[in-house]
Amino acid sequence: MGCAHGKCCGHRPRSSDSDSREFQEVSQFSVHGKHILTERSIECVPVPSRNFRLEYSVLTQRGYYPYSPGKENEDSFCIRTQVQGNPNLHFFGVFDGHGLFGAQCSNFVRDRLVDILANDPRLLLDNPANAYSSAFVRTNHELHDSEIDDTESGTTAITVLVVGDKLLVANVGDSRAVIALKVGDRVLAEDLSSDQTPFRRDEYERVKLCGARVLSLDQLDGLKDPDIQTWGDEESAGSDPPRLWVQNGTYYGTAFTRSIGDSKAEEIGVIADPEVSTVQLTPDHLFFVVASDGVFEFLSSQAVVDMVASYPDPRDACAAIAGESYKQWLAHGNRTDDITIIIVHVKDLRNAGANAARTATLRTGGGSSNSSFTTASEMYRSMRSEISVFETYQRTISNNRSHAIVVPSPLRSPQS
Repeated sequence: MGCAHGKCCGHRPRSSDSDSREFQEVSQFSVHGKHILTERSIECVPVPSRNFRLEYSVLTQRGYYPYSPGKENEDSFCIRTQVQGNPNLHFFGVFDGHGLFGAQCSNFVRDRLVDILANDPRLLLDNPANAYSSAFVRTNHELHDSEIDDTESGTTAITVLVVGDKLLVANVGDSRAVIALKVGDRVLAEDLSSDQTPFRRDEYERVKLCGARVLSLDQLDGLKDPDIQTWGDEESAGSDPPRLWVQNGTYYGTAFTRSIGDSKAEEIGVIADPEVSTVQLTPDHLFFVVASDGVFEFLSSQAVVDMVASYPDPRDACAAIAGESYKQWLAHGNRTDDITIIIVHVKDLRNAGANAARTATLRTGGGSSNSSFTTASEMYRSMRSEISVFETYQRTISNNRSHAIVVPSPLRSPQS
């Protein structure tokens, strides 16, 4: 999410057909049906308490910014297995920075959030959701107190903590986690998070109470009636979504209502409190995806799940999704966003504790709370008694390991 032309600023790019054509030619380059990538292993980690395993891969790719060719990737990701030394506890997170110091904010949160979780004994006590939420809030305070200038910079965060055969999902912002559910011959996408933007009526009302003006750019510029406070949905709004502004001013222009950092935007209701949900895994859950909004800007959750389902190798699925995302960005303008995707396959899960997924959401800072997190507490207490039975181990399918998969940039040839 780049501030200059992204979801926290005000100028819209012009389209460029030549950029789109050049990227399509490069993105389709392949050898023996596989995309040209840096070598990357498929990682595998067991969940011994429920006798299944997770196979995963990740891609992160810097966006294409013709007006700023040296702009760094503001996305980051964190995958940490065996959190707190527990072989049944695994963390997957994607962080999408924005603003002048977005990359620094993203990297800071990537490192600190999981460290705070890993050092909080409450994570395995009565209410893990509270520990998860407080980790977000503490990370936000630490970012404010750090040497990074986060007055108009910050990051969104979408994270999934695998806890035995359950998922604990925490979200701040408009990146997204999605799970695939097999229903008969179909594979359906189910969102694990809800984008926190002014399109949501509850979030709209919350930030309005905090003093925010909510206007699209056309409304801010006087091209449309500012009193019409309806914008349809994210698809119909296109490149001009509703944004948050101070009264009688033209900043901060965020298109999201929650983030970590953005200390000045806190004055108009932008908060770091996450929405947390729990999901019971079943044998019908095939995989889940954690990705930045560079993916979901133009691809629906179902489209992403369909693409993952069509590739046995998650590395190819990552590349295909990145390629299609880039193509869609360039079809709508002359740039792309940074893109980060984690794909996690659920393998050999046979003895789940429920026949259907149960999802409960805790909304803080203006949303509604749900007491069904008692099931998460029971889950953790059960795991603590089981942990002594299993040895901690991790297996990789390939010996080649690197930090990122790189899709060729739009104007670069595959050989360069």
